[in-house]
Amino acid sequence: MLLRACPDDEDTIYQIVDLLVDTCSTKRKLLRVAGDDKPAEVVRSRFMKLNADHIRFVLKCLAESTAPVRNIKQYLLAALYNAPTTMQRYYQNQTNHDLLNRG
Repeated sequence: MLLRACPDDEDTIYQIVDLLVDTCSTKRKLLRVAGDDKPAEVVRSRFMKLNADHIRFVLKCLAESTAPVRNIKQYLLAALYNAPTTMQRYYQNQTNHDLLNRG
């Protein structure tokens, strides 16, 4: 479904899937996300909550980013980890901005 909705992002979607599989199957106890060491179980739990909307959000953020990304793996890891807690606020902010600039 996601590949049909975002055919131009096929390579990135496969990279995300590979990253999620690698991260969720690691035997390490701690994983570095956004510069912090987090318990692997916490990271796995957060990733298990991801859905297609979260992935689309990460793809959108990646497409809109104008800053150079030095470590795409760490960038994606952080974006995926934070997506469930930031996506709603991001879209609410976009809506507020659009409504404010409409008048």
